Parts: sequence; structure tokens; C-alpha cells
Amino acid sequence: MSDVKKMDESAAPSARRRFAIKEIYSRYGVLIILAIMIVASSLLSPAFLTGRNVLNVLRQMSIITIIAFGSTMVIISGMIDLSPGSVVALSGVIGTSVYVMTGSIALGLVSGVAAGALTGLVCGFLVTKFDLPPFIVTLAMMTGARGMVLLYTGGKPIINIGDFTILGQGNLLSIPVPILIMFVILALVLLLVKRTRFGRYIYAIGGNEAAAIASGVNVKGIKTITFILAGMLTGLAGVILMSRINSGQPSAGLNFELDAITTVVIGGTSLSGGIGTITGTLAGGVIVGILSNILNLTNVSPYWQQIVKGLVIVMAVIMDIKTKGSRRSKNYGDRLLNPRIPSI
Repeated sequence: MSDVKKMDESAAPSARRRFAIKEIYSRYGVLIILAIMIVASSLLSPAFLTGRNVLNVLRQMSIITIIAFGSTMVIISGMIDLSPGSVVALSGVIGTSVYVMTGSIALGLVSGVAAGALTGLVCGFLVTKFDLPPFIVTLAMMTGARGMVLLYTGGKPIINIGDFTILGQGNLLSIPVPILIMFVILALVLLLVKRTRFGRYIYAIGGNEAAAIASGVNVKGIKTITFILAGMLTGLAGVILMSRINSGQPSAGLNFELDAITTVVIGGTSLSGGIGTITGTLAGGVIVGILSNILNLTNVSPYWQQIVKGLVIVMAVIMDIKTKGSRRSKNYGDRLLNPRIPSI
């Protein structure tokens, strides 16, 4: 018995150290990874830390990060959204076509955001009204929205968009407009998630939906609003993208949903729901942006870049499981197909 006791006592400090390391990574892991990537990238390429390249990284990541802010709210609430890529194309094309017809940048912007909000409303309605899995509903929206934009345009791009390009190519005080929009959205979403009842409710629903229902939370209403807000941000991103590429491209936005989810997971949001931060998503966006940028600066083949990004996704999910609880992550698969199953 004494030998067993000694072994337990000797193992205790090691267990405490492992717990402390896990706790530190859970809290500051994203910032640690970001710092390492900045240092490593600056050593790999002298052009990395130049002002021009830093603005380029932020501009490149801004569109995906805006989408990811919406995806963060969806994932925190215990759901998933696979539609952003197609919704980007649909909203962006509608925004550019309205501008071409009216000559009004404001109307083009509002119509694009409204189109995104409508897709979110449809997804939220189907999920909550018929208890359909978000995975299936948003997968259907991904296919349907792509078909709608191709039908609307006949597969042809909308050109001659004139001053509409200011949203994606313009500068204000020498700072690209997409970067400024990204930080404005960051502030608004932070305020929404941190300072409002809605923000508290999405965490409650993602953490334990059954408990949220028992507490009187209007779960169906909150889920619908979450999808609408995510759709609005995706619509905004679509308008900025079309403005930046100087045309309304019906084929744009391919795989944007995967890039957004990657950004969210790298930023520390748990796929199990109930855990995550908007600032973490911003850091995740910067990490993904730096990764793409340094691979380009070092002339890495685009094929290898896809492999590297795939490995990053796998590692991010592994760390999510290790640091946020394997039981909740294992339970995610069941909740993905049946949203009525509460997290453990």
C-alpha cells in the first residue's frame, strides 16, 4: 500500500503540470500560435513584415473573416453552416446587378446583404420549424443558392460595375476599405455577443440546449436570428468580393464555407458548441492569412498549399478535442445529425 501511495504522490506533480499546460493552451493557444507564425514568417521572408505586405494579408483575410464572424455564432450555438460559399456568389451577384440597374452603391450593398439575410431566414425556418439537422439544411442551401445564381446570370458574369469597386478596392486614410469594414463588423459582433442577452443565449444553447429550453430561452427564435445574422455577414462579404474582383461572378466563393469553418476552429471555437470567442476568430483569420501569404512568398506550389491547409484543419480539431473535452467533441457527430440531442 505504501508503494502505491508513493507512486500516486510522484504522479501528482506530473498530472498537475499537464493540466496547467492544457489550461494555458486553452486560454492563450491561439495567440501563442500567432506569435510563432509571425516570427517564423519574418525569418522565412524579409518581405513579410513590410507595411505593404501586412495590409495585403489583412485585405486577403478580410472577406473570409467577415463570413467567419457569422459562422462563429452559428457554431457556438451548436449548429453548422455549409452554405456561405454559394450565398457569397448569390448575394454578390444580386448586389452588383442592382447597382448596374440603379447606379446606387447603397442600394447594391443593401440588396446583397438582404439576399444573404433571406437565405439565413430560410435555413433558420427549416431547422426550427421542421427540426431538420442544420448540416442537411445548409447543404441543401449550398446547392440551391449556387443553382439560383447560375440560373439568374445564365452562367455569365456581370461586368461594367463602375464605382461599385470602391467597396472592395477603395482606400480610406490609406487603409483598404475591406479592412475597415472587417474591424467595424468585429466591434459590432463583439458588442452583440458580449453585451446582449442574445449573446448569452447562443452560448447557453450550444452548451446545453435542453437546459436552455428549461430556462425559458426561445431556442427556435435565437437559432433563426443566428442564421439571419450569419447570412447578412455572408451577403456583405459577397458584395465586397464582387466589388474587389470588378465583376459579379456566379462561380465565385467556392470552398469559402470550409475556409470560414477552418478560421473559426483555429480561432478556438469548439465544434461541440458553447465555447468560442469573436476575437479568437479574428486571430484565426490572421493565422490563415499569414499561412497563405508566407506559402506564396516562399513560392510553395498551390498543390502543397492545399495539403498544408488540410493538415492545419486536422491539427486544429485535434487540439479542440484535447483541450475542450473529448466527450463533448465525440457527442458533436450525433448533435450534427440530430440537433435535439443536448451536449454533455
